[in-house]
Amino acid sequence: RDLLKVASGGVIFTTIQKFLPEDGAKLPALSTRENIIVIADEAHRSQYGLIDGVARHMRDALPNASFIGFTGTPIEKTDANTRAVFGDYVSVYDIQRAVADKATVPIYYESRIAKLGLNAAALPKLDAEFDEITEAEEETNREKLKTKWAALEAIVGDPKRVKLIVADLVQHFERRWEAMDGKAMVVCMSRRICVEFYNELIRLRPDWASAKDDDAEAEKGKKCVVKIVMTGSADDGPDWQPHIRNKDKRRKLANRFKDSKDPFRVVIVRDMWLTGFDAPCLHTMYADKPMQGHGLMQAIARVNRVFRDKPGGLVVDYLGLADQLKHALAVYTESGGQGSPAVSTDQAIAVMMEKHEVASDILHGLAWEGAVGDAKKTYSLLPAAQEHVLAQQDGKKRFVQVVTDLSRAFALCAASQAALEVRDDVAFFQAVKAALMKSAGGSSKPPDQLDAAVRQLVSGAITTDGQIIDVFTAAGLPKPDISILSEQFLAEVRGLKHKNVAAELLAKLLKDEIRVRSTRNLVQSRQFSELLQRTLNAYHNRAIATQEVIEELIKLAKQLSAADKRGEDLGLSNEEIAFYDALATNESAVKAMGDAKLRVIATELVTQVRKSVTIDWTLREGAQAKIRVMVKRILNRFGYPPDLQEAAVKEVLAQAALLCADWAV
Repeated sequence: RDLLKVASGGVIFTTIQKFLPEDGAKLPALSTRENIIVIADEAHRSQYGLIDGVARHMRDALPNASFIGFTGTPIEKTDANTRAVFGDYVSVYDIQRAVADKATVPIYYESRIAKLGLNAAALPKLDAEFDEITEAEEETNREKLKTKWAALEAIVGDPKRVKLIVADLVQHFERRWEAMDGKAMVVCMSRRICVEFYNELIRLRPDWASAKDDDAEAEKGKKCVVKIVMTGSADDGPDWQPHIRNKDKRRKLANRFKDSKDPFRVVIVRDMWLTGFDAPCLHTMYADKPMQGHGLMQAIARVNRVFRDKPGGLVVDYLGLADQLKHALAVYTESGGQGSPAVSTDQAIAVMMEKHEVASDILHGLAWEGAVGDAKKTYSLLPAAQEHVLAQQDGKKRFVQVVTDLSRAFALCAASQAALEVRDDVAFFQAVKAALMKSAGGSSKPPDQLDAAVRQLVSGAITTDGQIIDVFTAAGLPKPDISILSEQFLAEVRGLKHKNVAAELLAKLLKDEIRVRSTRNLVQSRQFSELLQRTLNAYHNRAIATQEVIEELIKLAKQLSAADKRGEDLGLSNEEIAFYDALATNESAVKAMGDAKLRVIATELVTQVRKSVTIDWTLREGAQAKIRVMVKRILNRFGYPPDLQEAAVKEVLAQAALLCADWAV
């Protein structure tokens, strides 16, 4: 208040509660300035009490201020209208843009009511007069329970209904979890139903039970743990007490749930964690609670957070929230937003079937169906499948992309009957894709960043006796070690039956070998990398036949092998030959200086640079300048052409940067 009384600029952070007057009196104007701007975050929550609420006191204190609100869920009710308070929208960042920008993932909606034979008509309808009871009110205001809410709670919490839903939920989540690693939130109507759900879950899956006092060490070895997060008091019954925790314990559980590696995979809630709680690994919400309007929009948004390669979130409806979702969407779109907050899983099924057909078409002519569901047959068919794909124009690129799309769609509807019918096919396609990707080599993401659906499917499709199939064994080659460039190994590659597979594997080996050399000899690795890329470009563009590319790659392999002997022929160490190559990149310099003098310069550079570099010399401009001057002096002393020195110094410094980790003291 003191800050607002001063006519000066600045930014003030405060809460709306600080504008409450003492003893209910009217708050006097703190400033009548017109150049004050109030920015309210979560503007849909506390800005409507303009008659006798806190919002009125803020406006009494700042009568001429301008108000701007930020909210993800504007309210449009008769007694609470966000647009009426703040005016028209200045800017709208809608679901469509958020998904396009990859700020969120799409949310899919699946109704399980018809599947379970639940009678939605028997449930009291949610309407404008529906008196929602909050978790706090459920605890403290018993009179409010004698309402339409109580009638609905009795039906929703019927023991037979709870058993039916929990049995379906367990089966659904296990299928979804198998296809896409992640976590689930179960939203129940009351604390009583939360406990009933938990008890029934543990009856079906005893090993999912929460350990006493939430002992993380005791739960560490479990695959899945279920917990209830709700408020409560000492007055609640003994069955409820294990699920009632203080604020600090709930905070620790929140951190565990956000950890994708923690076995705490399923949380049952009533109100808690439905707003302002972000757990990116959460991908499924099972909704069995009446929700509407902005509350519904906020709740389902729990599953739309971006996480690794998570293709989307899923809301599973057991109560019949479709109408409420449509109404919330209508309010949302009238506000200028575009894009549906939730789309039917039928769309994911349609995409899955379309991509399945495309993948099948690419494998047309290959008798792959007989290998489906059989790990050993899949193992033996992999080389032929790779060959079949690689023989087609852009076959590998098209197959990898379509199987990636197929896997994502499958993960979104993994519990559906349609997904179960093609599951083994998808696993086979993933095995072929995995083999193609392994043979491609190159940099790859760490395992924990790989698509979870891909990882789950491949593990079941290409594992034999607990071992992942080795790409070389699958191709009919002995697994190479340091002798990959030997004449014997290259002869075996040349004689492989599947020529496209041979080309891909040899290219992978050469890429790996060149990558290793790039840490020792910058110029040499760059030259070989360019040669390899030119050969592969010609191969992928079908400018040369597969057998020709194999011969070109074998030729390149022999050149790599010969390069290892250059140092011996020139009488130079590996480090000296690296600097020699840096000096000899320009043919004019080689002609002017000759091999003998370049060898002497290379030896001198190794000696002097080794003495001068420190651990952080590449990070300090002064240290770099010192090395640069020293290199120039050596080049001048031995008569290196002045007009070629700038490029040579650049190459020498780059080479020195590679070796400095071993040299620096």
